Amino acid sequence: LSLQQDVIAGFLYALLILVIFHPVVDLIDNFNLTYKYAPLIIISWEMAAVEKVEQQLAGLRIARRCVPSEEPTYLLDIHTSRAAQPGSSPLVAVSCSNESLRVYDGDTLRCLRQYGVGGGVLAGVRFAHTCDSLVFSACSQGTVKCWDVRSATQKPAQVFSGYPSNVFISFDVSCSDLIVCAGTEKVEKDTFLVFWDARGITDCASATKEPLGVYSESHNDDITKICFHPVEPNLVVSGSTDGLVNVFDINKDNEDDALISTCNSDSSVSSLGWSGEDYKQVYCVTHDEGFCWWDTAQLDTEEPITLLHVLDVRESVCAENHGLHYLVGGFYHEKAGKLFLLGGTSTGDIHLISCSADGLSLVGTLPGGHSATVRSFCWSPTDESLLTGGEDAQLLLWKPGAVERSLTKKASLKISSSVQKRVRVHNTSLKSRKK
Repeated sequence: LSLQQDVIAGFLYALLILVIFHPVVDLIDNFNLTYKYAPLIIISWEMAAVEKVEQQLAGLRIARRCVPSEEPTYLLDIHTSRAAQPGSSPLVAVSCSNESLRVYDGDTLRCLRQYGVGGGVLAGVRFAHTCDSLVFSACSQGTVKCWDVRSATQKPAQVFSGYPSNVFISFDVSCSDLIVCAGTEKVEKDTFLVFWDARGITDCASATKEPLGVYSESHNDDITKICFHPVEPNLVVSGSTDGLVNVFDINKDNEDDALISTCNSDSSVSSLGWSGEDYKQVYCVTHDEGFCWWDTAQLDTEEPITLLHVLDVRESVCAENHGLHYLVGGFYHEKAGKLFLLGGTSTGDIHLISCSADGLSLVGTLPGGHSATVRSFCWSPTDESLLTGGEDAQLLLWKPGAVERSLTKKASLKISSSVQKRVRVHNTSLKSRKK
């Protein structure tokens, strides 16, 4: 009986392979099974893969908590290194509301370095893509600094200086580590995207670099977010409190030619990123908890580029009895080919939300971690783990099915912070949408 079952199973498996990979000829006339059923099987498999990923996300559990510092601070931004050696632990960089930058061991969450960056509120942290020992930070006093975590010195390896009036509130580094770009607050009538050449960092210790140039015409208010394309170093997207989300090709000779598309979110942009196959889609989250999603692959077609526009995600997603108070941002899951949003409650519960052209749906809730608002997160596709930081000064590592070694939970540490002043929302008229 067992042998018969194996033969039948083998036959069915071979039949499925033939159906998928032989789309031209009728395969088995006696069974009326033709190539036209192959797409249905592929779609079914894709749906099963997405469901598995969603189950894994809903099954995330706390694997580790960092030991909070003596001075509790908001954890504003998190980023992990990508170029760690095989078998070694990745590094985690965190920007804090007390104007410091901390670097942790990614497995133990033990603090390895702390830099008293100073110079105003930090505008985020980013590791270099090709060197896991270099981490960048930007601050409101007009500089982007590069730190070498192998060195115990408090001096940066490189300083990228802006113009005297620049107040940086956003920045990013291209996937090739060749270009650094920072966005400014609006000062008088000016707002800029400032660019630097990032080559030769390790050979120019403590040197200061001047900008390559600026874009000054595409936004008319604070540039709150910048995100380079994950694989195309010449593409960058920027978002602003003017509601505009602009995509640039910086290989072009001037700003007008570089501006590929302008999309209007109708609200102040708080977070944005790339998604979809070959990362041809752009999404953004707004300060009033809205969500917009566009497909730039449709720019040269007659098809609409808007995939989804939700004015208030809190009203469209049912988060059981816990509610949804805010959105933090999103991440694209390559294995599932799916975009997810992360939001939460003022008491620290985290909600994971699935995005599709048909709308948004709740995947799962991660309770019992934070005791206050979650400010930042970082998704790691390598081990499918999640790092989160919040107003309770806690840094948490979540992994599928993990069991927390320490059950001690620090009480709520909500504190006042200058982070609340990092973005000024201006009441200005929005530019008309371009395509």
